[in-house]
Amino acid sequence: MTHLKPLASGIALATTALFASAAHADDQTLDFGVPAWPGITVKTAIAEQLLNPLGYETSTQEIGLQVIYQGIESGDIDAFLGAWLPAQREMFNPRKESGVLIDVANNVDGAQMTLAVPEYLYESGIQSFADLDENREQFEGEIYGFGAGSAASEILHNAIDNDTWGLGDWQVVDTSEVGMLSAARDAISREEPIVWVGWTPHWMNLELPMRYLEDPEDLFGENNGESDVLTLLRSDYAEATPNVVTFFEQFTFSAEEQSWMIQAFGQEEQDLADVAEQWINDHPERIEAMLADVTTTDGDPAWPVIEAQLNN
Repeated sequence: MTHLKPLASGIALATTALFASAAHADDQTLDFGVPAWPGITVKTAIAEQLLNPLGYETSTQEIGLQVIYQGIESGDIDAFLGAWLPAQREMFNPRKESGVLIDVANNVDGAQMTLAVPEYLYESGIQSFADLDENREQFEGEIYGFGAGSAASEILHNAIDNDTWGLGDWQVVDTSEVGMLSAARDAISREEPIVWVGWTPHWMNLELPMRYLEDPEDLFGENNGESDVLTLLRSDYAEATPNVVTFFEQFTFSAEEQSWMIQAFGQEEQDLADVAEQWINDHPERIEAMLADVTTTDGDPAWPVIEAQLNN
């Protein structure tokens, strides 16, 4: 395997969920908003490792989803690589309509989000949302989610409020992603009932015996939660940097590729920079395609700059 030289920038993660008034974004810096989701974190690191050698200054802030959208609106955030649609439509649509952001590309092919159960439950006959309330006692009326305020949580709370699929007397156990998947793993180890919010790309699809439930009501979107994962840019930033727009139009992955990233970083806890660097080194043809017609900030072709680092 070829090796990419270590890059100087790295990832600077903020620990607060709110922007300090003195910490407004530098107009010369590409500021990423990154929720605490491994897949988005790795993709952002890959983008930084490719853009920094081209002359772009970047920074990342680890903040909540709603704060990211607010940051795009206020000018504090320039880019977000995890706009799951339709799940995030209530946050996305108003800002798209107002013109404060543009969606550049769907950066994951094959994404999906809906409810999941262990394979043994699916094989026993619990195969759709319609089967849940008929087996409420098994599940103790609980659906595990990955965080209050998440788009998935909002969808489930709306379903409960509207008694969709008879879920009116159910509750969402809003824990963290780690907590939700720990509960799923524990239940699976004992072959006990559990239902949780599942999605791909994610390491859970590689490691857990799980199946997605059918949902003819399309609560999580059409085609059983089929999703786009959009790259968003703040409109003013995109207008000022068409070269970056070109890069992100070509910055895409398969669901399987991103599941590997999530497994390596989120599950195996490999170093973030190393995971990003390994993917870059392992996929030179993909990187070349991502950099087609992209230049450095000095106007030179981008690919030779990165290729030179891959070869050393």
